[in-house]
Amino acid sequence: MSNTSVFSDVPAGKIAAVVTFLEMRARPGVVAPEASPGGGTLRHVENPRTDWYRELYRRIGTDLLWFSALTRSGEELARKIGHPGVEVYAYTLDGIDEGLLELDFRQPGECELAFFGLTPKTVGTGAGRYLMSHAIEKAWSRDIARFWLHTCTLDHPNALPFYLRSGFTAYKRQVEIADDPRLDGTLPRDAAPQMPVIAP
Repeated sequence: MSNTSVFSDVPAGKIAAVVTFLEMRARPGVVAPEASPGGGTLRHVENPRTDWYRELYRRIGTDLLWFSALTRSGEELARKIGHPGVEVYAYTLDGIDEGLLELDFRQPGECELAFFGLTPKTVGTGAGRYLMSHAIEKAWSRDIARFWLHTCTLDHPNALPFYLRSGFTAYKRQVEIADDPRLDGTLPRDAAPQMPVIAP
């Protein structure tokens, strides 16, 4: 086998990320703590409003170039997060929602960790471990054979190691190329300076 590298140009106006897919095939011995080290609490958001969801999603993901929930139409997003097979939770600290957990059970026999994130204010406080412990507990409380997620190189640099430590195993990689969401105003032009804008 030759040890060669292949470079491919990413067109101007686009962004590229390496996506890693991970899964958990059995429930680990994790007990969700009753209290977060950071002092926050978890609440189930029934009938989440799209404006609430997008605002929290922006606060968590703008500097990571999260954009998928922002480019969906309001109707499409409402159908997804309002579906009876989708559960949305908020991590709340001092009366303010600072974290998002979304579990998608729409595919029989499995659960997707569709979104998992914290605002910069709560990163490093222990809130992530608290949130993940509850995510694992809630996912495996159902009759599933697989709990899975995907993360990418645009995510927080500690995200992938965190998921691996949580008991997930990587099983596939893809390269995603998408329109840069800063060029059409979906996200601010100065978002995610670690990935400079290359305009067409």
